[in-house]
Amino acid sequence: MLAPRPRRDVGDPQLLRWVGVNGRIAVSEHRDMTLLPDLARTEGRVAPVRSRKPIYLDMLPPCNAGCPAGENIQEWLRLIKAGQHENAWRQLTADNPFPAIHGRVCYHPCEAVCNRGDLDSSVSIRSVERYLGDMAIEQGWTFNPPRRDSGRRVLVVGSGPSGLSAAYHLRRLGHTVEIHDASEAPGGMMRYGIPEYRLPRGVLDAELARLQDIGVVFRQNSPVKDLETTQRDGGFDAVFVAVGAHLSKRVNIPSMDASKMVDAVSFLRDVASGGRPKIGRRVAIYGGGNTAMDAARVARRLGAEESVIVYRRTAEQMPAHADEREGAEQEGVKMNWLRTITSMDSARITVEIMELDADGRAVGTGEFEELEADTVILAVGQEADTGFLHSIPGMRFDDDVVQVDSATLMTDVPGIFAGGDAVPSDRTVTVGVGHGKKAARCIDKWLNRDSTPRPPKKPVVTLDQMDLWYFGEHDRRESVLATGKERVRGFDEIDSGLTGQEAEYEARRCLSCGNCFECDGCFGSCPEDAIIKLGPGHRYAFDYEKCTGCATCYEQCPVHAITMIPEDGR
Repeated sequence: MLAPRPRRDVGDPQLLRWVGVNGRIAVSEHRDMTLLPDLARTEGRVAPVRSRKPIYLDMLPPCNAGCPAGENIQEWLRLIKAGQHENAWRQLTADNPFPAIHGRVCYHPCEAVCNRGDLDSSVSIRSVERYLGDMAIEQGWTFNPPRRDSGRRVLVVGSGPSGLSAAYHLRRLGHTVEIHDASEAPGGMMRYGIPEYRLPRGVLDAELARLQDIGVVFRQNSPVKDLETTQRDGGFDAVFVAVGAHLSKRVNIPSMDASKMVDAVSFLRDVASGGRPKIGRRVAIYGGGNTAMDAARVARRLGAEESVIVYRRTAEQMPAHADEREGAEQEGVKMNWLRTITSMDSARITVEIMELDADGRAVGTGEFEELEADTVILAVGQEADTGFLHSIPGMRFDDDVVQVDSATLMTDVPGIFAGGDAVPSDRTVTVGVGHGKKAARCIDKWLNRDSTPRPPKKPVVTLDQMDLWYFGEHDRRESVLATGKERVRGFDEIDSGLTGQEAEYEARRCLSCGNCFECDGCFGSCPEDAIIKLGPGHRYAFDYEKCTGCATCYEQCPVHAITMIPEDGR
């Protein structure tokens, strides 16, 4: 438990003296909140003069600030606490249409910045999001149809998370939206890259079906090869390019049997499409990213007795998220750090032992060793499939990604926007969904010739601004994972999620950082009855005719939802 913060002084420190009934001077050791007037010298008004007054704040909680999808996490947690689960889901899906998906695959940066993490442990936000998403599927909740038809048409290229998110938000804004995609089914890397043990396809299909229900048109098996012609022939007023990073980078490894090498993206796509490739008993995965971890774990499920990661740097330098690495290790995947593959034959690979130089870079030592491997899976990175854009005059690129205005996501070609894996960014589902929402809003403003700037974000509230006397220590609830041996027997989901009781408990652990949660602390502490209750959900107001500026309300507020400001003209 944190130590209480020092009480802030609210006036000049002085001792309060008064004359007792026996005529003697009594002294109080308490600090006065409002200076007493000197009745012998004061002319005219003798009542306390307020020099500052309290106001209510709405600060930005760090979870909201840290969410790449821009969710109002604190608000939907509040609605769960109030027992309003469907309203909580609707609040969440106003920003992110895929809570059941994100509740399984998001790397939860919101939890990494949660203020509660410095108190005991962060709120399990991702697990509660999954709970809401699964409840919506079970209950059959659907999105409300658009309120208007704008008469505008927008083309979305790619049905991965960024394209799907943009289509959802554009449709809600009243635009007609068509998604053109080269794959047989929508979902992009969510369908063809994330294994089923993390994201069951029934969950994916259920959340994508809601987009069709509100009128988003899907054109699968429809790769766009000439964007300008497709836009012109389809009568589209704007375009959002959201192609995924489906192209594997290649490395030159001398091999006597090239059939023993496969790229990770093709391998995962084959398995996701129902294939069960023969990979042998011993598999080496070359790379250290999330895709490498997925490939290694899938290999174990396909019967590989040994699944070994070969990575040229250290564990601390690997790009894979910690959750992915830990999950792989729990399932028996071995890690071979500071190794790089130099050659392979039909039964083994040769690796050079690496070391870090003075700048932290991996360099060869000239020492080699051999590892047995029936198959080598290459997971050294992916590139976005943006080749079809290179013929468009004015379009700029940085390797495989398109250069865009960071504020609007529009390329140098008016009316063509891009996001997700197609632009410089982190390649995660949540970042892609956030790009889709941002692009949809910018496309809508561009179509309507609206140049009104978005209001600036409010300051993020930090733990040292809060006075957490109100909260005790409550341990975090964790979902139950299957054991490593149970996991690798098949592709069933390995995470059971939280029960309803556990999810609601986690929602109640939210500190409501920077925003009033109607604890009645200010109302009960005000000595002048200057706080007015406005009813459940409407918070409070100040009666400044009664308020003396004593700051008692400010001092006791546990979440920094009140501050004191100077009184105008005083």
